[in-house]
Amino acid sequence: MSSGRKRRTTADDAVSQRLDRSAPLRFAIYGGFGVLLAMLVASAPQGSWTYGHPAQAVLVVSLSLVMALVAFEISFAKEARRNGHVLLLFGGLALHLALARAASLVVAENQYDDALKLLVIPFAFAPIIHGVLLGTPIGVFSTIFVSIFGCFLVPEDRLLSYLVVSLLCGLTGVYVTRNLRKRGRLLRAGLYVGAVALIMALAFDAIEVNPLLEEGERDWQIFAINSAVAFGCGFITAMVISALLPLLEGLFSITTDISWLELSDLNHKLLRRMQIEAPGTFHHSMVVASLAEAAAERIGAHAMVCRVSAYFHDIGKLNKPEYFIENQGEVNPHDGLTPTMSALIIVAHVKDGVDMALKHKLNPRVINVIREHHGDSLVYYFYRKAQEQLKETREKVDAGLENPEDLPEVDEKNFRYPGPRPRSRESGIVSLADAVESASRTLKKPTPAKIAALVDEIVFNRVRDGQLDYCGLSMSELRKVRKSFSTTLRSMLHSRIEY
Repeated sequence: MSSGRKRRTTADDAVSQRLDRSAPLRFAIYGGFGVLLAMLVASAPQGSWTYGHPAQAVLVVSLSLVMALVAFEISFAKEARRNGHVLLLFGGLALHLALARAASLVVAENQYDDALKLLVIPFAFAPIIHGVLLGTPIGVFSTIFVSIFGCFLVPEDRLLSYLVVSLLCGLTGVYVTRNLRKRGRLLRAGLYVGAVALIMALAFDAIEVNPLLEEGERDWQIFAINSAVAFGCGFITAMVISALLPLLEGLFSITTDISWLELSDLNHKLLRRMQIEAPGTFHHSMVVASLAEAAAERIGAHAMVCRVSAYFHDIGKLNKPEYFIENQGEVNPHDGLTPTMSALIIVAHVKDGVDMALKHKLNPRVINVIREHHGDSLVYYFYRKAQEQLKETREKVDAGLENPEDLPEVDEKNFRYPGPRPRSRESGIVSLADAVESASRTLKKPTPAKIAALVDEIVFNRVRDGQLDYCGLSMSELRKVRKSFSTTLRSMLHSRIEY
């Protein structure tokens, strides 16, 4: 009710997870791809290797398909357990092959130069999409098998040239779009792919150069058209992919580095509110983002996820910013509250943050970090304060100054965050960065030794409390994270010359 949007229930999550992890559904996708591949091969043009050899075609295509599926299951076991990723991969392969077949049919029906059958194929279409959305290794996998399957659809005299051009163009597109953070690099990848396609077309005589020596005007026109097609097809492919990426990201719940970079814009409505209403929290979030991003880069985690999640991890404090110490002035509202009430207000910022994030449709991974960055840890300051008050009241009761009924109840559960504990490396890093930044404010005359000791104490306390049990951070990675925190804090807290 407070957020204006119904929160997703556990039952909804369970159903979607079962569908995404369903083995029968995964094998149905494999089967569907096999049927589409068979239909494409059956429609292969006269002159292709499979034309007129049905038995051999069935055997070779079946073995190639089985090889692709086994290689995928073994090499990409994690992705193979996500049906959304499986559908994106094999659906992309099927669409790529269908586009290649359709391009050849259009050229044949319009009686264009036969060389155009090779030049108009969008060689880098599936490889770039898979490389950007699913990662470079899967982009390479896509390049290899879309090239192999495509060999069944091209004329036999063009088989070798298709295989080489497809492999080189696909690998070029995947390589150039690694760590893609700007859409402009997609267009640059298209230019590179087009240049490779043009060079290979010249090398395989798909674009003939010898007739140009005769200086015929028509020969020059054909050469110019074929060269423009070979080069322009790669660029157009990149433009189409650039337009499709936002749609595919939303459809398959995948966020690329481009989108993460867009999400890091500090002009977001919530961040603008934080700058005005909770400037201390905003500054805290910026420092946490720097700490988390540097640590993530050190261990190979997703640095942009850490940065963006750190920006938004404390947005729940916007409901009561004055109750958090970084936003307080001379008056502390907690002075008039009981420790239990103070703890409830502090703990509530996690739930409030999740509600705000859902209302503003933030990325699910950011919402998970907001929910998990405190885990089920203890609000130690107010818990200790409550224990001290209990001790004082008990002494008064023993002295006969208070009634035993006046003894307050101190239940540790009331002073713990609701959880869950961090369940990803990025969430674990942001959780540690948040604690380290808050604690670093208490350092008097910080030195490298003091900073390192503080970081180690916080990290080891989190480990002992079990807060990092489910986030996947190894002890070796935690050592690198501690060193990164210490280095970043030293650069932020170094002493300055007094003027």
